Amino acid sequence: MTYSSSPEPSFEPGASLADVGEFGLISAITSRFEQGEQVLIGPGDDAAVLRVRTGHVVVSTDLMVEGRHFRRDWASASDVGHRAAAQNISDINAMGGRATSLTIGLAAPADLEAQWALDFAQGFADECALVGASVVGGDLTRADQVVVAVTVMGACTVAPVVRSGAAPGDVLALAGRQGWAAGGLAVLGRGFRSPRVLVEAYRRPQPPYDAGPAAADAGATAMIDVSDGLLSEAGHLATASGVAVDVRTDALEVPEPLHAVAAALGGVDPVAFMLSGGDDHALLATFPAGTALPEGWSVIGEVREGEGVTVDGAPWTGETGWTHF
Repeated sequence: MTYSSSPEPSFEPGASLADVGEFGLISAITSRFEQGEQVLIGPGDDAAVLRVRTGHVVVSTDLMVEGRHFRRDWASASDVGHRAAAQNISDINAMGGRATSLTIGLAAPADLEAQWALDFAQGFADECALVGASVVGGDLTRADQVVVAVTVMGACTVAPVVRSGAAPGDVLALAGRQGWAAGGLAVLGRGFRSPRVLVEAYRRPQPPYDAGPAAADAGATAMIDVSDGLLSEAGHLATASGVAVDVRTDALEVPEPLHAVAAALGGVDPVAFMLSGGDDHALLATFPAGTALPEGWSVIGEVREGEGVTVDGAPWTGETGWTHF
């Protein structure tokens, strides 16, 4: 992927989307999206045309709705762009693949500052650049609130790792930060901005983009992106595979900032952030017992005969994760 050193277009301070118009905004936004070698036709036509190499093509779609998934007073436009890209790229990561191309649908109020849309686009583009993916198209429309719809396409060089392959005797392993974004959300929800490291983790996740392909190469039997909560996602994996999953809390390394937030909230168990928190986009996977796990992966439990999810061998009565309805 190549990048131009020419200045990026911007708008007059305070100019709204209605002021700059649909096509002026499209032109400014698409200038921020550099195209990789896999793109034969990018933004500007009725559809993008991509070069497909050997392997499997994997596709996923995700939505972000203002007030439901983000607040503009809690996260900058660039942060929202990073988050929107990250949560989609992570879905490809969870299949053991790498994202190559994305499209964006953006709906927004006419009085939204046009610079917000440009900053969002830049954050989105910067996150995509971390994996060498290109934004190849999208759509704009007017709405009462900001809504972002993203479709991501990627490729797996080996067979995709699905949720339904776990077997009794497998180990359960985790890669990436977990619970950090939940801690940040708890802080923001109480009107604070510290510990800053947790707030920044909520605003801009750091998914382990190399962990998915590495797990696939190492023989992972099942894998899932932790977007809504570790126990919630473990439940999806258990149901799809027809097995039981047990999570060991003594295997979870709770970072110091989570201890600090838990204490400030009145003795909340910091492990709860890790068990039910989402938005870090860590990966949860199962491997045959005895597998040499790739760098960044650690065993946090096991797969057993049966059904459902337990914590330290017992039912969990607390929150398991985010639900949309």
